[in-house]
Amino acid sequence: MTISVAERAELRTAVGELLRDKCTEDDVRRVMASDEGFDRDLWHRLAEQGVLGMLVSEEHGGLGFGALEVEAVAEETGAALLPAPFISSAVLAVSLIQQAGAEDDQRRLLPALAEGTAIGTVALTGSAGTWTPEGVEVTAGGDHTLTGVAHYVTWGHIADVILVVARSESGLGVYEVAPDAPNFSRTAATVFDPTVRLATFTFNATPARRLGTAGWEAVQEALDYAVLASAGEQVGGARRIFDMTVEYLKSRVQFGRQIGSFQALKHMAADLLLDVESATSAAQHAAAEKATGSENAGGATALAGFACAEAYQNIAMNAVQMHGGIGFTWEHPAHLFVRRARTGMQLFGGARLHRERYLVSKGA
Repeated sequence: MTISVAERAELRTAVGELLRDKCTEDDVRRVMASDEGFDRDLWHRLAEQGVLGMLVSEEHGGLGFGALEVEAVAEETGAALLPAPFISSAVLAVSLIQQAGAEDDQRRLLPALAEGTAIGTVALTGSAGTWTPEGVEVTAGGDHTLTGVAHYVTWGHIADVILVVARSESGLGVYEVAPDAPNFSRTAATVFDPTVRLATFTFNATPARRLGTAGWEAVQEALDYAVLASAGEQVGGARRIFDMTVEYLKSRVQFGRQIGSFQALKHMAADLLLDVESATSAAQHAAAEKATGSENAGGATALAGFACAEAYQNIAMNAVQMHGGIGFTWEHPAHLFVRRARTGMQLFGGARLHRERYLVSKGA
């Protein structure tokens, strides 16, 4: 489904208004200290707005939107530091089901994900955290039982639609595991950023059901959507912490002057603004390429994958420095942005992998 630029802006505005009301800094701190790590009431409100079903086809209860809408909304979720399985469930899991699942699998799984009554995740990398075919450490037997360990499973501790990428004699495939399947255990991981929860899944001849016949191509397509959404979140977070820093520079007075008038801080702010705008261009360009099915979409996505992650980390770290002593305290929100930025440097392949993919796309 194609919507106009104005309609996309309206969707983004509606999501932003909801998050500014229901996902304040106090809300984020309260929710990230809870066992589940997210607010189910807010999750259902996002579902009512259609956010959780953006990528779900209309015939399965979604909106049938694409990369442009996902990136735009992700800028708002990133600015709010939304602690919720948005990318895990509404982007990665939904994309993989639509790429790999047969029609009956899509009919069975997608409506609940779009409604927010189910939460999806994808277990696809081992301890190295490479998010590549070589990094898959779970194996599938001929009877569709899974054995092995998957690490860094996003929001795996609460997911009830569990997809697993596993290696079999015929190649890589996508399997579904029931939350209460025998010989399946999940352990919440210790995380640096409590707004993004991770888990470790262990399988020991665990019964599973294969979704369709697709292999890594379907996984890579779903990963590309996750990288685009992550880039959008990184842009949104980078812009928010930059704006907060500029406001601080305007209000903080030392030696009788606003510290923003000091030349060194002016230069730092100018450099950070360039990072924000460059990252925004990279994320939005990648989404546009993906939306049009361009042959350059893979390279543009890879570029956004490392450019936005690195820009966000640089902006967040410098924001702490520019806030002075108060920026180093846990009570200041700058730390929340630093932690989200650091996490984004590693998830879904990390900046190094994305840079390698970009070079390959350019024939380097």
